[in-house]
Amino acid sequence: MKKYELTQNSIKIDNRTLYQIKALKDFGSVKKGDLGGFIESENNLNHDGNCWISGNARVYRNAHVYGNAQVYGKAWVSGNARVSGDAQVFGDAQVYGNVQVFGNAKIYGNASVSGNVQVFENVQVFENAWVFGSASVSGNAQVSGNARVSGNAHVYGDARVSGNARLGNVPVNFNCDFDPYETLKEILNCPKILPVLSGLNENLDKLISTILTKTDT
Repeated sequence: MKKYELTQNSIKIDNRTLYQIKALKDFGSVKKGDLGGFIESENNLNHDGNCWISGNARVYRNAHVYGNAQVYGKAWVSGNARVSGDAQVFGDAQVYGNVQVFGNAKIYGNASVSGNVQVFENVQVFENAWVFGSASVSGNAQVSGNARVSGNAHVYGDARVSGNARLGNVPVNFNCDFDPYETLKEILNCPKILPVLSGLNENLDKLISTILTKTDT
């Protein structure tokens, strides 16, 4: 049995028509007759599990919400994004592209997650943080403030990336309440990073020396 239906209430986004959903039965915290958010088609929200879209949230294009995932508030999920497990996307957050959000991950505030990113386990991405490219964020990691995590960066463990941090193409499992010199020093002190960078370029060697010297004074 279907757990929701599309109503006649609709909105237009990017020349696409999205329809408000209405619960056809009780499940999870949802009661029969409750109005939810907006989807483009039933392909956007699974009829199994307790997954739900509520508030002014919008899920469209090829995005798919399933499992016990919740999308609510003013959140937008689009592209080929997948939100599953017990994940939550809410506030004014935007999730799009080929993103996968699962586990107990939470994306909220004004956060943006896009590209080929994976966000999973107990991760929180919030405030004005932006995770994009092919980055992954896992474990108990948090990305917040105006932080940007991109490229092939992997933020994991109990890492805290915040402030105006800019991270790309490096593994990060330390706190990064951003002081640029201290943060770069921690990256350079990673046993897998410094040996690769040293000796590649004279100007790069000078920059590394300046950073390490400055942070030791």
